[in-house]
Amino acid sequence: MLPLSEIEHDALVEIFNIGVGRAAAAMSAIVNEAVSMSVPSISFLNRSDAARLLGPGGRNASRVCGVSQHYEGAFRTEAILMFPEEKSLDLVRLMVGGSVPLLELTEMEQEALSEIGNIILNSCVGTLANIFEHELHGSLPAYHVGSCDKILSASCGPADTVVLMLHIDFALEVHEIKGYVAFILDLTALQDLQEQIRRYLARIMGQAER
Repeated sequence: MLPLSEIEHDALVEIFNIGVGRAAAAMSAIVNEAVSMSVPSISFLNRSDAARLLGPGGRNASRVCGVSQHYEGAFRTEAILMFPEEKSLDLVRLMVGGSVPLLELTEMEQEALSEIGNIILNSCVGTLANIFEHELHGSLPAYHVGSCDKILSASCGPADTVVLMLHIDFALEVHEIKGYVAFILDLTALQDLQEQIRRYLARIMGQAER
């Protein structure tokens, strides 16, 4: 959907791996548990295919929790962290401790998940901004719960929007949680992103030749 060359694709995966690595370090400090994250794959999809990727059943798949933030600067995008709803309380327990009663956990859920989303999204986007040497300014996090398609539909606007999907593996000592970060991009934002990747590659290749 976006004609990234192999080297551009690999560079983008590596950039996001740096970002989620920083997010993992921040999460580890909060939950007092070893946390590692990786981005094994990225893909450019339309909205319906992106929703289908998040779980069996396609557009009406099981509910997910999402935290979104809007960014402007080097390119414009809506970034959304999504993971299965049944894993949400596991993440909240990591934030607040395992001894908190279930009722209190559910009351803390939105605030805790918004904070997790804020950490992960800002780590990814902050890494992009640093490497591209352009600022990206973010809004406050917004919490969503519903089907994959519903959450993506709330952010996808014009027909030419594309979803850049990051598959993120969360590896914790006693938990395994898989999630996705989606970047909603229109045609202009796609072109801006590709141009930033090309400039970054030109800089590092120029430095290597010196």
